Amino acid sequence: MSAESLSALDHFRQSYIDLTNRSDRLQIGQFLTPSPIAVFMSSLFQGATKCARILDPGAGAGVLFAALVNRLLSEKRRPTAIEVVAYETDHTILPFLQKTMEECKKICEEYEVQFTGTIEEEDFIAAALSATEDSLFATPIKPFTHAILNPPYKKINGDTDTRAMLYSAGLEVANLYAVFVWLSIRMLEPGGQIVAITPRSFCNGPYFKKFREAFLSMLSLRRIHVFGARNKAFGDDNVLQENIIYHAVREDKKPQKVLISVSDNDDFDQSKQMRIAYDQVVQPDDRDAFIYLGFEERASSALQQIQFFKTSLDELNLNVSTGRTVDFRAKEYLYPSIREGCVPLIYPCHFQDGFIHWPAKSGKKPNAIMSHPETADLLLKQGYYVLVKRFSSKEQKRRVMAAVYDPSKIDTPFVSFENHLNYYHRQGKGLPEKLAKGLALYLNSSVVDEYFRLFSGHTQVNATDLRKLPYPTQEQLISLGNYLTDQMPLQQAIDKILQEECLKGGQ
Repeated sequence: MSAESLSALDHFRQSYIDLTNRSDRLQIGQFLTPSPIAVFMSSLFQGATKCARILDPGAGAGVLFAALVNRLLSEKRRPTAIEVVAYETDHTILPFLQKTMEECKKICEEYEVQFTGTIEEEDFIAAALSATEDSLFATPIKPFTHAILNPPYKKINGDTDTRAMLYSAGLEVANLYAVFVWLSIRMLEPGGQIVAITPRSFCNGPYFKKFREAFLSMLSLRRIHVFGARNKAFGDDNVLQENIIYHAVREDKKPQKVLISVSDNDDFDQSKQMRIAYDQVVQPDDRDAFIYLGFEERASSALQQIQFFKTSLDELNLNVSTGRTVDFRAKEYLYPSIREGCVPLIYPCHFQDGFIHWPAKSGKKPNAIMSHPETADLLLKQGYYVLVKRFSSKEQKRRVMAAVYDPSKIDTPFVSFENHLNYYHRQGKGLPEKLAKGLALYLNSSVVDEYFRLFSGHTQVNATDLRKLPYPTQEQLISLGNYLTDQMPLQQAIDKILQEECLKGGQ
């Protein structure tokens, strides 16, 4: 297929976007792949095959499989036969998909390559489960040599037929894109390859743990491409989602290294590349099976430095939890300022220079919550706590932002932390002063920030993520705490303190 043909497909995609309602596309999680991304994805497949059997489970206008067909035909050892099976249930886009299939057939005939194209107008999940489940009612199909996909990005509601179907099949996942990838892997033949573009969110977090375990057990991960900017992969759809592209082979043997690349946009020829040891990307002793996407030299350095910290929260006898107060649920008990019978309510807006400054002199958030039998479970006894904002983006200077709640500055018997915060505590009570200050300084270090960016691809900083971090010893944290008075040092100073107190001699 010529570059002009692929450009025409991109025109089809844009025309479809212009003619349809964005909210309708969002409703089904549909984001169509631009042709430059499709061409890049098709280039990641390796090796030759005599008979190529391609799966595209959410084909849209068909630009992905069209790019792959073009790639296969350009090889010196091109296939003698190509078969494409494309699933699509959006009837609005089917005419475009049919044209793409016809174009593929035409160019294959020019190369004297046998082509078979099938458009399945049925639910991919139901069809794939039927094809891969071991039961009397299964309708097995011939496995695929290639799977290329841009699956729908949409959460799965708990009360849907889809959720029930997946649960019965033992597939517990939170988002449709993970289901599509999981099922596509199951439909590959041994040695079959998959290339997909999906959100990065599956790389960490508890909701995707089973998916990661299945993904990593069935596949040999070879290549990952990271988009440096969140708005570039599907910019014309205004998608602020951190996406990655990955290539993997269905086999047990794992590679020694994974090629990781990054680009800010679809100028893939200008991407930066680094080969990273597989056991650094997928750490063998990681019970959560996180996928670490370190790339730049500073990230690699952070990974090396973080290994000097081997203490867990359990070993420190510390806990981290999500703030108890969900403001809209406790609305009738919230007040803009302190009054009799109220205690402080702490929000992210109270963060200033590494400490909690309360009350906020301006802003729309309340500063107080009524101490009442109905709010008793939302309150904590006064003490030193370390707070971390739950939401941040990769564009911010720091992903992990910590502050000390100092009880000496706020005269109150109790305090409450709003749900947009995580808080460190010891069995529901405050921490020793120096320990709290040292912990906050450590969490605000560049080492922690860069390490966190390795595995976090979403905007949340979950308590689960914080539990997973390695920490200095209690003695080291107390030593760090001696450097913190009433204001968090500047970043360079924080990093120097950490280097001198915890990393000196370990480089």
